[in-house]
Amino acid sequence: MRSTLTIFAIFFTSFFFAQDQYTNGMKKAFELWSANKPLEAANMFERISAVAVDDWLPYYYVAQINTIVSFGEKDEQKLTQQLEKAQEFVDLAKAISPNNAEILVQQAMIYTAWIVFDGATYGMTLSGKAAMCYEKAMAIAPNNPRVVFSKAEWEIGSARYFGKDIAPYCEQVAHSLELFANFKPASAFHPNWGKDRAEMLLENCNK
Repeated sequence: MRSTLTIFAIFFTSFFFAQDQYTNGMKKAFELWSANKPLEAANMFERISAVAVDDWLPYYYVAQINTIVSFGEKDEQKLTQQLEKAQEFVDLAKAISPNNAEILVQQAMIYTAWIVFDGATYGMTLSGKAAMCYEKAMAIAPNNPRVVFSKAEWEIGSARYFGKDIAPYCEQVAHSLELFANFKPASAFHPNWGKDRAEMLLENCNK
């Protein structure tokens, strides 16, 4: 009996120690990101993912950071390395959490980064894939503000490119802000971004 209690004590001590390490690691990664050290943050998330192998969040953030820093990148070799890494980690996140609307939005962002870099090369092949990601995300989580906003932002970009009216999509941006007002992430580490971007986009809509 005593040996059984000892085993349980060791198990729970190890579990809570691991959880504490995970929490501290995630906090540190977000602190690095907030301090404008995105690549250091991505490296920290990657180290966490090597331990928390069943958690999609650190994989997601590695993909997200490598995607964000690729917007505006002019060096094709550097951009390719970043977006290939983003794709690798978003694929790993998908394997852990299939049919996840947040991951679908991230996948669409990777496609968009390629298109922004070279629309002539990637526009025809990846625009439809990005649009499909947003459609799937909306089917899964129609009340997720990031899904609604990101889809509207994509459609505004497409409408402007083709000279179409953006007003219907601006209404969706406004709707996303209503959703952001009541949105509560599942944890302190779950995605909670987008509100400030939605506010900026809506302001530009009204100009």
